[in-house]
Amino acid sequence: MNVGPGVGTALLTDHYELTMLQAALRDGTAARRSVFEVFARRLPRGRRYGVVAGVGRFLDAVERFAFGPAELEFLTSSGVVGEDTAAWLADFRFSGDVWGYAEGDCYFPDSPILRVEGSFGEAVVLETLALSIYNHDCAIAAAASRMARAAGDRPLIEMGSRRTHEAAAVAAARAAYLCGFATTSNLEAGRTYGVPTAGTAAHAFTLVHDDERAAFASQLAAAGKGTTLLVDTYDVPGAVRLAVELAGPELGAIRIDSGDLRVVAEAARAQLDELGATGTRIVVTGDLDEYAIAALAAAPVDGYGVGTSLVTGSGAPTASMVYKLVAREDASGTLQPVAKASPGKPSRGGRKQAHRRVEGGVATAELVTLSAEGLGPADRPLQVPLVRGGEIVGREPLTTARERHREALAELPPHALHLSKGDPALPTLFG
Repeated sequence: MNVGPGVGTALLTDHYELTMLQAALRDGTAARRSVFEVFARRLPRGRRYGVVAGVGRFLDAVERFAFGPAELEFLTSSGVVGEDTAAWLADFRFSGDVWGYAEGDCYFPDSPILRVEGSFGEAVVLETLALSIYNHDCAIAAAASRMARAAGDRPLIEMGSRRTHEAAAVAAARAAYLCGFATTSNLEAGRTYGVPTAGTAAHAFTLVHDDERAAFASQLAAAGKGTTLLVDTYDVPGAVRLAVELAGPELGAIRIDSGDLRVVAEAARAQLDELGATGTRIVVTGDLDEYAIAALAAAPVDGYGVGTSLVTGSGAPTASMVYKLVAREDASGTLQPVAKASPGKPSRGGRKQAHRRVEGGVATAELVTLSAEGLGPADRPLQVPLVRGGEIVGREPLTTARERHREALAELPPHALHLSKGDPALPTLFG
């Protein structure tokens, strides 16, 4: 299934959204001005902050959200919608407004990270699109942010494409780069989003040759002495010795993918130094997560490759975002707050504003209010215009969002960056 840029997104949705639309068109409520918000009632257990990601992908998807002849034929022939609803969908283009947290910023429980305003009909059909993008990308971004913090100044390579859905792999690489990863192995992420790509060779390359010497010689001839040689196919000390023999002290790096990484890295570092390859770096891979990376902080490691844990959110594969109607127009044309009161799943009515209180350069609270009354100069507005009158206005380079994430983390109190489990770093205050 191709869901990349340029491909229509209208059917990346749930059946019930069009069922609601059809009924609302018949009773007249589809035209009511409505406000929906996206938020998470809680962070994944033990996490201290969340990361807003997927904004750029959502804007691209909204722009391509249109029902062409093929989509309408499917919907009518399968009985999802009738001819009247199909006619409405044929002319559909989102014409409302969208506000949201800027990509790369942090969020906390109940932060209204996205606000969609328009008629009920045009806003309700965006629910699944918004949630599928934000839930995935925010989850990956939060894991990537924690890993980048654990790695410090050592670069991280995203290499999880083979551990997830092919489309999710591209989105995951984008989210990882947003939060501090240096490169990705995914070429589509490089083409589509400009994420720097990197890669050398797998064990299969060594195994297809008659011996390790032939494999190393071939890679060096093709990629130069600055390449990274994988040294744990057979015997690490023997491979390290052979690598330096063939490449000399100019060898760029070796990669270790198995064993006790700390012990093997320490032995390899000592051996490289003894052989005169003091500038050869050591990259480690193999089921790393933020905790394993932190545990290697004192090891002679120069970089990390992360796959499975990154693309699965390091144990939290979804951000648990919801898309809720919080206000709708009444008979007089006035927006009225609405909210559900389901046990365990309540929502707060009203069109909300969000600010972050920053005192002395340190964030102290997330403020969610129905008006700007009572806010002061230390309260930074968090929501920015993303779509205005159906026109995309919030696009920005991924590098801008990447820098914003650095700034957002620097603004948080120090305990927010601890890997140990804890409560959200900022309280959410309602007013």
